[in-house]
Amino acid sequence: MKDPVEAGKVLSHLAEIEVVAEEILSSRREIIDLDKQRNKTREAIRALQKEKKDGKMWLCAGNMFLKVENAKAVKILSKDFEILDEEVSSARARLKPKVTKLRDLEKKDDLKGFGLVALTSEERKSVESLL
Repeated sequence: MKDPVEAGKVLSHLAEIEVVAEEILSSRREIIDLDKQRNKTREAIRALQKEKKDGKMWLCAGNMFLKVENAKAVKILSKDFEILDEEVSSARARLKPKVTKLRDLEKKDDLKGFGLVALTSEERKSVESLL
């Protein structure tokens, strides 16, 4: 039979793994929900841009509907889209250390390429000019 202290350590370690795994799942659900909301906002912007009406449109803001000009509705939705885009990026950035911590707790090697960061527009232009 194992030592009770060692069994407690194993149980504690497994509990810590479970907590980190639950945080990862929660973060992934948050990213999915934000991404769905971002896509709906993008669809609304495109629909309003195709409308090309100078009149007023109904816009749902929270629990109320507002009648605003088409251009102003596009501007409001574009701002919301940018905010959602930043939130998705932030949530993805917060997810990476959690996955790394889980892999460390599970005594697994780091994921290769998991820490890669996309090129900025300036870096991309520089690379394209070289090619």
